[in-house]
Amino acid sequence: MTGHERAEALAAALPGASLTTSFGEATVDVPADAWRDALRLARDDHRLGYLDWLSAYEDTDAVLVVVCHLVALEPVEHLLVRTRVDAVPPSLPSAVAVFRGADWHEREAAEMFGLTFTGHPAPGPLLLPAGFEGHPLRKGFVLAARAARPWPGAKEPGESGPAVRRRRTLPPGVPAAGRWRPADQDGEQP
Repeated sequence: MTGHERAEALAAALPGASLTTSFGEATVDVPADAWRDALRLARDDHRLGYLDWLSAYEDTDAVLVVVCHLVALEPVEHLLVRTRVDAVPPSLPSAVAVFRGADWHEREAAEMFGLTFTGHPAPGPLLLPAGFEGHPLRKGFVLAARAARPWPGAKEPGESGPAVRRRRTLPPGVPAAGRWRPADQDGEQP
């Protein structure tokens, strides 16, 4: 069974699932309530036994998309399983019971996007310092550096004062201008 045939079979086995293909990679979109069932079915029935990565992105202000990249090792085939969740409050069943390797990925997505993975065995902080407020990969998160000083692209060219010219550097082994002369016929410098 080819990777595309596996993806078609997985999409057909799940109510509300759909299959798309882009750049040669198959993606199965599943409803959020079928997330864990889709991953279990992919692992058990379609031999996609390796979870490569799991992450999220903010599609719109109201929707987060969670994506899981699964791999079959013999022969090597790839499949993306994707679901959409409401951004307020974002919640999804944990995949740790299906793929133990999802632990770290879910903890990262929880910190960076504010997702809650229900049933996660250890939903503690992973990357951010204690007491950190906000979710840095959400579009509405204001970076402290941008609040402290203006974005350099906010000014039009010439508004920031006279241009500073930098001294041009030469590549290694190239002598400075005026110091180079062609070698004589014996290869010696005159």
